[in-house]
Amino acid sequence: MKKGSPENLLLAGEVVRPHGLDGRLKIRSYVQSEKSFLQSGVVFLKPRSGGTRAFTVSSVKPHKNNVLLTLKGLDSLEEAEEYRGAAVFIRRDSLVQEETDEYFWFDLIGLEVYLDTGKYIGTINHILPTGSNDVYVVREGETEVLVPAIHEVVKEIDLDARKMIITEMEGLLDLNEV
Repeated sequence: MKKGSPENLLLAGEVVRPHGLDGRLKIRSYVQSEKSFLQSGVVFLKPRSGGTRAFTVSSVKPHKNNVLLTLKGLDSLEEAEEYRGAAVFIRRDSLVQEETDEYFWFDLIGLEVYLDTGKYIGTINHILPTGSNDVYVVREGETEVLVPAIHEVVKEIDLDARKMIITEMEGLLDLNEV
């Protein structure tokens, strides 16, 4: 996988608008921490008109619920305006996991989920962030199961096999029975 190849890029945010006169961009970030932009070192901007351009990250600052991104080679309001609404990508291989039992959401979405008895539950459709732990939304057809992302429930995650093994907690599956 080449560093700038599409399969190595992750959507990390969207340009809301230019910020100031010096080419800085206000970004709606889709990553957990603004540090991800710095760790990447390079961001790829893809405006709605098409084409993708790489920029070296000069600085990143949190700003309210957004991120202010300063990029080398983007030096004026006029240049920055061309990227209003652009998708912001970073290299997947630049992300660093803080802990060994920590997973990126993009790696978990689509995993098949099984009980430790072998019963198939469904696939992870999306993830809900909560204050204490994330919740995996597992769907199979019209059935939806909410699985708390806690060690007592999630027993094994095998990214290579694309599956997750869980232990059923009392009441976990009962609400979905008719």
